[in-house]
Amino acid sequence: MAEVDRHAWNALVGTSYPFLRHEFLLAMETSGATSTASGWTPCHLLLESGTALVGCLPLYVRSNSYGEYVFDWAWADAYRQHGLAYYPKLVSAIPFTPCAGPRLSLAPSLELATVLPLVLEAIIAKADALGASSWHLLFPEAQQKSRFSNSHLLLRTGCQYQWFNRGYTNYDDYLSTLTSRKRKNLRKERTQVSEQGIVFRVLEGPDVSPDQWQAFYYFYQNTYLVRGRQPYLNASFFTTLAQTMPEALLLVLAYRDDACVAGALFFKGSDTLYGRYWGSSEEFQFLHFETCYYQGIDYCISHGYQRFDSGAQGEHKIQRGFEPVPTWSLHWIAHPQFRAAIARFVEEEEAHINAYREHAAGFLPFRKDLNVGGANGE
Repeated sequence: MAEVDRHAWNALVGTSYPFLRHEFLLAMETSGATSTASGWTPCHLLLESGTALVGCLPLYVRSNSYGEYVFDWAWADAYRQHGLAYYPKLVSAIPFTPCAGPRLSLAPSLELATVLPLVLEAIIAKADALGASSWHLLFPEAQQKSRFSNSHLLLRTGCQYQWFNRGYTNYDDYLSTLTSRKRKNLRKERTQVSEQGIVFRVLEGPDVSPDQWQAFYYFYQNTYLVRGRQPYLNASFFTTLAQTMPEALLLVLAYRDDACVAGALFFKGSDTLYGRYWGSSEEFQFLHFETCYYQGIDYCISHGYQRFDSGAQGEHKIQRGFEPVPTWSLHWIAHPQFRAAIARFVEEEEAHINAYREHAAGFLPFRKDLNVGGANGE
């Protein structure tokens, strides 16, 4: 990213989706999170007309599948069992960020239908040159998913849980849409956090002090270390973002007896709040739910955000009003026999995912008479 003009890149991708911004991807690289050593060698695709940048797509050469959240370890294992190499592969994604959004950005003068064949041709040529097994486009937004879908690419379906703001005036207004039992449960959880003497500070990015960033990184790091793992991101990544794109950041810190005990970092899009990282110094009843979910819902309501994307996984989100929604990925597989086998797999998997999403929607806490919630489609 250091070789790409920041203003030209950002003019294409805009600021409504924070993870495509030049500042974000550059911080990933300069901090070492995306490097050859980590298995994320950057090789971004640029479209140029003369000297002008008219299109861009994040692209990485991968030597593993960590940090993608679209799991293909079984595919890699099948290749290995047949004496074939699955790595390297090419991936277009936001590293360590399972948040759907735009992937290919184009100047207004270009039509995706015209450019897409050239993009695919360039990617396949790169894959051939590297001896890569495949190319994977992860978590595209619905519109780009539909436009990218063609006979060359296999469509894979996933599921996440997201909260939607239906014009609520405050948190109690939101609670009024829930069944009585669920409403009581959520109130009880928030009350128990308060009764433990915990209070919160909601800080916009420019207002976060160096000491508060240091405290947050300790919490974030601790979530990995207690499980015997190293975190994907280091302190340099966060301090760089604090300097280069603070207006896109929101930090929620929890205090007890004036001591900071937990924190959650959110990113702000144009109409979506993205919950990304969390951690704590010790365990408190319901503190995770309050810090990561209820504080985020409060912020969405008070600031008019229409959607709260809380990241991957977490069925416990359903009873708190996060609805099961589809996610997608697209896959080009070079080997014809493996392509056929993977095509059968994703077709069968899609039926299970769709059935699961419909089933999960039945556990949403909303009152039936309001006809709120459900398994959202595109």
